[in-house]
Amino acid sequence: MADRLGNHLRDAREAKGLTQAQLAEAIGVSRKTVNTVENGVFVPSTLIALKLAAALAMPLEELFFLVE
Repeated sequence: MADRLGNHLRDAREAKGLTQAQLAEAIGVSRKTVNTVENGVFVPSTLIALKLAAALAMPLEELFFLVE
């Protein structure tokens, strides 16, 4: 079975008191993009992943992880 990308995006976003729309605006993407990343439907580009980690002030490796 192939690895997939897991994330702690929803928990991190909520811990910062941000809505999906607020986080999306902060990094220049749509709310739907944030939603689909949170739900594991969309694997973000490296650029989007780095922007999400920076906006949430957390290391990329804590925000995203491999699920075997």
